[in-house]
Amino acid sequence: MAVNNISGWFRRQFQNPQIVILLLIILVVAGTLYFFGGMLAPLLAAVVIAYLLQGLVGRLERRRVPHLAAVLLVFLSFFVALVFAFFGLLPLLIRQLTQLAQQVPSIVAALQTSLLALPQRFSLITERQIQDMLSGLSTEVIGVGQTLLTYSLSSLVTAFTIGVYLVLVPILVFFLLKDNEQIVTWFTRFLPEHRPLTNQVWNEVDRQIGNYARGKIWEILIVGTAAFIVFRVLGLQYALLLAVLTGVSVLIPYIGALVVTIPVTAVAFFQWGLQPDFYWVFFAYGLIQFLDGNVLVPLLFSEAVNLHPVAIIAAILLFGGLWGIWGVFFAIPLATVIQAVLRAWPADIHAQPAPPEEA
Repeated sequence: MAVNNISGWFRRQFQNPQIVILLLIILVVAGTLYFFGGMLAPLLAAVVIAYLLQGLVGRLERRRVPHLAAVLLVFLSFFVALVFAFFGLLPLLIRQLTQLAQQVPSIVAALQTSLLALPQRFSLITERQIQDMLSGLSTEVIGVGQTLLTYSLSSLVTAFTIGVYLVLVPILVFFLLKDNEQIVTWFTRFLPEHRPLTNQVWNEVDRQIGNYARGKIWEILIVGTAAFIVFRVLGLQYALLLAVLTGVSVLIPYIGALVVTIPVTAVAFFQWGLQPDFYWVFFAYGLIQFLDGNVLVPLLFSEAVNLHPVAIIAAILLFGGLWGIWGVFFAIPLATVIQAVLRAWPADIHAQPAPPEEA
């Protein structure tokens, strides 16, 4: 009986040509990203950037700015920001990252010393338990530090890859902005003319991801800037590096803030120990995360993605396992696509029970 119900459901669903069209488009896009994502990485990066910048172009056009002028203005702003980030911020971040990697062994040693002193203060914890907990930690962390030190941006392969991105991505972004309508029209030639279900899914995905992307950019800038100001005022070392990590951590809900707590706490502890300054940094970092989750996020994402926390964590685990760090970053947009497909999926009216007859 169950097998017949399942096979009947499949027959009813896949007799609908709109469902078949939608599934074929999803399979083609997913297969292209999975098998050719590495080769098409510059193009995919340019598509994402152009998609984010298209909203600014549209706003300028609504103010009666000509299309080409709006594209040039937005593109030049993007290019100036890219040059500033690459030649201004990136060297400072690399310098602070190198200095922090050099101090990793000292930080680990100070942490071990403090943990080994816990049995003298708390009788429930034995020295043997502390040693078991710390076994292997020092070797692994030192290995990570050595890896960071040996990784050099001057290597030939890395320099060539960065050069390709710096040349190709801005060029692709410009043409994607300039010829957006022509490119979309060319792609839609390969799709069936009558595709209301696909259009419905795309409209919802476009609205949700557009709101999500714009909100995340503002959230990263606000949280990162606030963290940098707080860390500099409190005198914390590596303030720029830790502030960038704090800002980027908002891309991974719940997990990102927890992970970044480790380096912030470790640096503050190594710098001051269990002194008032350490507690001030810990309190300030916790306050930033609290205000972000309870004030900033509701303001920025009032009309954006509405996903349950369980769905968000499941998406991070699933797509992170499939595509690594990029899967983690794009977990919520991908989950939004799935949510849009499920909402637009036609109801199985044949499976509904018949209404009772009137007496």
